[in-house]
Amino acid sequence: MESVKRKDRLMADELEINSGRRVRRWRSVSEKLEIVKLTLKPGASVAEVARAHGVNANQVFTWRRAFERGELTEPCSALIPVTVASRGDASSEADEVPTPAGGMVNIELPGRALISVERGADPSLVRSILESLRK
Repeated sequence: MESVKRKDRLMADELEINSGRRVRRWRSVSEKLEIVKLTLKPGASVAEVARAHGVNANQVFTWRRAFERGELTEPCSALIPVTVASRGDASSEADEVPTPAGGMVNIELPGRALISVERGADPSLVRSILESLRK
């Protein structure tokens, strides 16, 4: 534990010497998950884990609450391919399912977006919206 404290002091000293102030660091979801999982180990101290990673303990507690609610998850890196076909593309009339007069599809990406696509929506617009969320 003494080596961790010494390493923390060295890291803080380096920051102060090099820049004169602390720099805000943006953490990826995987980094946040790693830090949270370290705090969940038996006997782990949130304050010590936070210090070892250069994070405020209050921030780690916020990440832990998000983790417990299921909001701290890796973003989806792939979209499901969707094909839009016209009625003329159907292989046979018997295979067709009757289309209701109205309809809507809701796509929810937890913590990111809720998209409602109504019947008659422009397929290229829907595609561009979904592709923009991929990033």
